[in-house]
Amino acid sequence: MSEKIRVAVVYGGRSSEHSVSCISAGAIMNHLDPAKYEVVPIGITKQGQWTPGTTEGLEIIDGVMPEVTLGDELALSLNPATKGRFHNVTQHNHYAQVDVIIPVLHGPYGEDGTVQGLFELSDIPYVGTGVLASSAGMDKEFTKKLLKAEGLPVAPEVVLKERTELTEEEKQELGLPVFVKPARGGSSIGVSKVRDWADFPHAAEVAFESDGKVLVEPEIVGAEVEIGVLEYADGSIIASVPAQLNGIEEADEGFYGFDAKYIDEGVSAQIPAPLAEDLTKTLRETAIAAFRALGCEGISRVDFFITEDAFYINEINTFPGFTPISMYPQVLAATGVDYAALLDALVDNALARAK
Repeated sequence: MSEKIRVAVVYGGRSSEHSVSCISAGAIMNHLDPAKYEVVPIGITKQGQWTPGTTEGLEIIDGVMPEVTLGDELALSLNPATKGRFHNVTQHNHYAQVDVIIPVLHGPYGEDGTVQGLFELSDIPYVGTGVLASSAGMDKEFTKKLLKAEGLPVAPEVVLKERTELTEEEKQELGLPVFVKPARGGSSIGVSKVRDWADFPHAAEVAFESDGKVLVEPEIVGAEVEIGVLEYADGSIIASVPAQLNGIEEADEGFYGFDAKYIDEGVSAQIPAPLAEDLTKTLRETAIAAFRALGCEGISRVDFFITEDAFYINEINTFPGFTPISMYPQVLAATGVDYAALLDALVDNALARAK
């Protein structure tokens, strides 16, 4: 019998999506086939320390979000000669040796190319997109620039860096309502819907608490649709059937915010989305085109707004959520790739890219 693949599942991290990462990691570890994989959980605290992780308690319990707690401190070897080796800094001894890493990290210091650069330095195979595409995918301003350069449809936006007010010309161009969001955030943290310009400065301040750069976008009235993209080890790429989000207008936040995504149960998904066959085909092709435009690898989720006469790419998630209710594993399952097979494909892709 062949030796099991040793997989480090790295989760937590310094971003505001720390707890979402924990929940995603718990679901992933529960679905990695124990006959194929030896799982090594690695947690990263909110302060950035790497520490032995756990496979249990990574879910919302009595309304309390999970969080990584510090035990012994670990470090990953940056020497390619000892790639995949974790050293116990506290005990001054060897902790674990792994073959591949699944960085279940959302937001800054995880999904933005920083940890991917660390893995590149150490020469360890890892699941998901590389440094450049991770960084561009995390920064919504540059996501849009790359997509527009490829002729793909995106909504207009205004980028704020040091101001909390819009010019009159910008207000007229965008109209009301607008969404104010951190340019490099995720899980709708720091996002506000503004219906009155008098409320705009406060919304901008809230977004600036999460990021030094803020995007302002007009509301696009229409369906919200999400499509998962998966790249196999042989380089072939598939796009899932689309999911349409329903009940967003009834959410307490008035949009698909953090609570609606992870806590409340008012928002549901219709999979596959009730769209015309030709539009579904176009959206799936566009999702793959967006994946290629950014230079993604392995995995991404492409989110769309669909109006009566057009569609727009809202954003790309280079490591989408993997919680039990997350869209990415759901849409892939509806396309014929169940959770375990999806993880097999992602690990195989990471190992193939490293050869």
